[in-house]
Amino acid sequence: MAKRAYPLAKVYGLLEPGPVVLVTTARKGRANIMTMSWHTMMEFEPPLVGCLISGCNASFDTLKATKQCVINIPTLELAKQVVGIGNCSGLTVDKFAKFGLTPVDASQVEAPLIAECYASLECRVADTRLVNRYNFFILEVVQAWVDTTIKQPQTLHHRGNGVFVVASETVRLRSAMK
Repeated sequence: MAKRAYPLAKVYGLLEPGPVVLVTTARKGRANIMTMSWHTMMEFEPPLVGCLISGCNASFDTLKATKQCVINIPTLELAKQVVGIGNCSGLTVDKFAKFGLTPVDASQVEAPLIAECYASLECRVADTRLVNRYNFFILEVVQAWVDTTIKQPQTLHHRGNGVFVVASETVRLRSAMK
C-alpha cells in the first residue's frame, strides 16, 4: 500500500463539496459579498443547502439577523475577484465597487444577485438550530436563476492554500435515479 498518513488540517481539500460561491447579504441598505466553499446540498425538494460561515465574518451577523442571502456561482472568469473578495472585509470595503461586480435586485429576498455569476440562488434560512454551536446555516432555495447561454460552466473548486481546480469536463453515466 502506497498510502501515507495525511494531516487532518488538510482533509477539507479532499472532501471539497462543490464550487466556490459568492454569498451576498444585505442589511440596512448595505450589501456585502463573501467567498464561501464550505457548503453542501441537503435535500432536493425543497432544495436545502447547508453552509458554514465563520462567526468572525461580517456576513455571519447579517445572515443571522436577516435570515436571507443569495448564493451566486461564479466561473473561472471571476477567479481573481473570488479570491480578492475572500481576502478583505465587508466592514471596511464595498466589495461590489472594489471588484467591479453588478448587484441585481432579487425577486424573493433583499440580498442582491451578482449579474456576472453563472447562477444565483435566492435563499432563506430554514433552520438555525446548528448556528450557535457550529455556525452552520440550513438554507432553503426559494428562487433559482441561471445563464442559459453558458453551456459548460467552468466553476472553481477550492483545494486549500490558494489551490483551485476548475471543473471543465463533463462525463455522463447512466443512472436509474430520477
